[in-house]
Amino acid sequence: MQNFFHSIYVHTDQFLIFFYRLTHIPILDFLIGTFNLACLCVIIGELSVSLALKFNKPYVDQMTTEMREKERLSMMAYQAGDKESYKALNKEATDVWGKSFFTMVAHSAAILWPLPFAMGWLGSRFAEVDFPVAAPLSFLFANGVGYMFTFIPMYILSRILFKYMRPHLPYFKGVQKMLDAADKAGR
Repeated sequence: MQNFFHSIYVHTDQFLIFFYRLTHIPILDFLIGTFNLACLCVIIGELSVSLALKFNKPYVDQMTTEMREKERLSMMAYQAGDKESYKALNKEATDVWGKSFFTMVAHSAAILWPLPFAMGWLGSRFAEVDFPVAAPLSFLFANGVGYMFTFIPMYILSRILFKYMRPHLPYFKGVQKMLDAADKAGR
C-alpha cells in the first residue's frame, strides 16, 4: 500500500513540476506553476462539491420541503391563535433549518479539501525558497516571503476567474444551471 501512495506522489509530482519548468525563467515559472496549481485546486474542489450536491440533492430537497411545510403549518397555527402548536412547529422548522445549514457548510468545505495537499506539495518543493519583496512589504517581511504568500492570492484569483468561467465550461455549465435553479427556488 505504501508503494501505491508513493507511486501516486511521484506521478503527481512529475505532473505538477512540469508547469514550474516551462520557460526556464525561475520567477516566471514559479508564477505559472503556482497559478496552475491554484486552478487545479479550484477545479478539483468545485468538482467535489458538485458531486456531493448531486449525490445529496434528494436529502437536501426533502429537508427544504419539510422546513417549508413546518413553516407553513406554524404560520397557520399562529393565525388560528394556537400558540402552543405554533411554537412546536416553529421549533421543528428551526431544527430542520439547522440540519440544512450544516449540510451546506459541509458541502462548502468540500471546495477546500485540495488546499492542504497543494500546500504540502509546495512545502516539499519550495519550503527553502524565499522571495525578496520591495518596500513597504520589506519592512514587514525583511527576510522575504515564501510560497504561501504567492499561492493564496493565486488561489483567490483562480476562484474569481472560475466563477465567471463556470457557466461556459462543459461539465460545470450544468452545475451552474442546478445552482441557479436552487437559488431561484430558495427565493
